Amino acid sequence: MIQFGQRDAGEINPVSWRGAFALVSQDRPLLSGTIRDNMTYGCTRQVSQEELEEAARQTGIWELVRSLPDGFDTRVEAGGGNFSGGQRQCIAIARAIMRNPDYLLLDEATSNLDAQSEKQVSQALAHLMRGRTTVMIAHSLSAITHADHILVLSNGRLEAAGTPEEVSKASPVFRNFVQSQSCAPGGLTQ
Repeated sequence: MIQFGQRDAGEINPVSWRGAFALVSQDRPLLSGTIRDNMTYGCTRQVSQEELEEAARQTGIWELVRSLPDGFDTRVEAGGGNFSGGQRQCIAIARAIMRNPDYLLLDEATSNLDAQSEKQVSQALAHLMRGRTTVMIAHSLSAITHADHILVLSNGRLEAAGTPEEVSKASPVFRNFVQSQSCAPGGLTQ
């Protein structure tokens, strides 16, 4: 039997279960339609213009949207081919913000952003993660700096699990990961 909390998974309504999650993947797929359609996809409520603008500000795409002649109603090609990888990622993150999910799944969510955009989006994600369970897959130390619990996978096996401090003590793979990302050229710690 599979359980979620104290409930048998078979008792959970699949539609409401799916609605409790938002996914931001490294693939950042966008749908054909408009920026508005992509940001509100999966929302079961009416979304105001103010909410769209706030999500756009939080994810760093507000200036882009304002610069486009059709704003939020700008057409998105299949897969988002008319936007850069970072822009597609920011739109996908804005979609998650609009959904306001109970559970957030992040798969390399900031992987295609420049340093300035990553900082802004990381702040928006930190706000979004408050009060909800977040599962984050990351190969970037900056993405996991505020994690409560870390799992280290190595060669398909769980090497360590626990708080960042516990994992740092127990996992040579994690220590090497931290060291490789915290040293600037010449070996100086940033």
